[in-house]
Amino acid sequence: MRTKILGLVVLTLVMVTTTFAKNVEDNVSAKALSTFTQKFADAKDVSWFKGETYYKATFKMNEQTYTAFITEAGDWVGVSRNLAPQQLPINLQSDIKKEYGQYWITELFEFASEDQTTYYATVENAEHKIILKTSGGYEWSVFKKTKKN
Repeated sequence: MRTKILGLVVLTLVMVTTTFAKNVEDNVSAKALSTFTQKFADAKDVSWFKGETYYKATFKMNEQTYTAFITEAGDWVGVSRNLAPQQLPINLQSDIKKEYGQYWITELFEFASEDQTTYYATVENAEHKIILKTSGGYEWSVFKKTKKN
């Protein structure tokens, strides 16, 4: 149950933050800034946004774009990055091809917290949109399935 709630929180944070966020580069809390700097000393082109109870920092590092989530109190939530299918672990690549080969991947990202890395994939065909997630990085499970109009 905890994993499902965490997954829902993560997915919500990643997918809708920009809708409700506002740019606050000059008003980031010292605690959140300290946490970010400790974890990502080499970050470049950092943009900060403020959600209702957290900060979202989008930045570049090693030629890739990342998004970090930190609470106002400076507690680390996690970091996400978009992926290409070939960046998935081999077992997840083969599973998604085997189980969802008739779908196309429209979104794929990794979310890493202190104790877990979770992958999310959105796959679609003409009739359905399915959000898949991994639990512990071993196999895909359906997080949400919707029928297209």
